[in-house]
Amino acid sequence: MALQRGPRDRGPRQKEEPYNINEKIRAVKVRVVGENIEQGIYPIQEAIQIAKGVGLDLVEISPNADPPVCKVTDYSKFKYEQKKKQKELKAKTHKVVVKEIRFGPNTDDHDFEFKLKHALNFLKEGSKVKAYVHFVGRTIVYKERGEHLLLKFANALEEVGKVEDMPKLEGKRMIIMLTPKLKK
Repeated sequence: MALQRGPRDRGPRQKEEPYNINEKIRAVKVRVVGENIEQGIYPIQEAIQIAKGVGLDLVEISPNADPPVCKVTDYSKFKYEQKKKQKELKAKTHKVVVKEIRFGPNTDDHDFEFKLKHALNFLKEGSKVKAYVHFVGRTIVYKERGEHLLLKFANALEEVGKVEDMPKLEGKRMIIMLTPKLKK
């Protein structure tokens, strides 16, 4: 009895290549670039012959251009360089960290100073600070106290941070965002 394969049993999957190479390029004419070759616009078959003549691959690097741009290069080396570039870009990106500081509408001076010190450290290390006054129950009637507290907070930190937007009420919280000032 022969073993029948179902629709899911098609063997190991091949990974889809991110770039078209050699015969997989569908364009009729391509612009050929690369080192030690005559650059210009060629029919696809002639471009493939040029690449094979120097023992390299024809890689489509810009398929949306008119005509598409293809590079004569070693494909495995090309893929390695692309991965390396992606890794460098990823390493250079800076993740924005937002630290939160919570106040109540009746926060006293000692607590305010304590939280101000923390916010100062957060801004110096390059993090954003989201300060908010949380109104619980009937304390919502003290909105102006909350706004005054946040403005006093922003004013005390104006040397190291700048206000992104003024205090605004969102539900039971009045929020202000501070970003670190760039060092000169």
